[in-house]
Amino acid sequence: MNDRTIVQLKGLNIEQRDHRVLEQVDLNITKGEFIYLIGRTGSGKSSLLKTLYGALPPGAGKGLVAGFKLDELNRKNIPLLRRKLGIVFQDFNLLSDRSVEDNLRFVLEATNWTDEAQMQQRMAEVLEEVGLPDKARKMPHQLSGGEQQRVVIARALLNKPELLIADEPTGNLDPETSDDILLLLRKLSQEHDTAVLFATHDYRILERFPARIVRCVNSAVVDDEDFEV
Repeated sequence: MNDRTIVQLKGLNIEQRDHRVLEQVDLNITKGEFIYLIGRTGSGKSSLLKTLYGALPPGAGKGLVAGFKLDELNRKNIPLLRRKLGIVFQDFNLLSDRSVEDNLRFVLEATNWTDEAQMQQRMAEVLEEVGLPDKARKMPHQLSGGEQQRVVIARALLNKPELLIADEPTGNLDPETSDDILLLLRKLSQEHDTAVLFATHDYRILERFPARIVRCVNSAVVDDEDFEV
């Protein structure tokens, strides 16, 4: 594993409740890469993502994510792994009774930030990056769906992740807003040399904004940069 490799899976089996979902997974992701993860419902996309961020223990094989061996993850080091990752879900999962700023603060405090000035500065930085510099005091219900997803992305950026995992992040958004979110993630990937793994079933996005494609199909993960949608 060289110093630019963020994910290295070799012969990894991924299982859910004694059912093998994916077999012999080989996958390498390097810093700054933008990758689409595609596949039919039930093909194993979410199981693969859960394995990468430590929510699903791996089966046989080897896996390394942001310097952590997947087969050695436990309650103590999973939080350390997740500080190196940003995770964006289809459902925004924002705290509805807290402002945008307090949603961000919750994550900073949970990851042991204590200096108020530093927290204020970092929150302002990520809101600026996602194009919401004036929304810190707003409540989630006062924002559009696209703005809420931008807050989620800002939240994922707080600890300067090496890998951003996006699980159907545009699934609840209209096409125009989906394009905006996709372009934002690609811009952030380039500017920060952050790898992005973007799971989607929206083939329209793949056609409009081509990038490397990894597919879950027939219990396997197929890396095919020349795949024709």
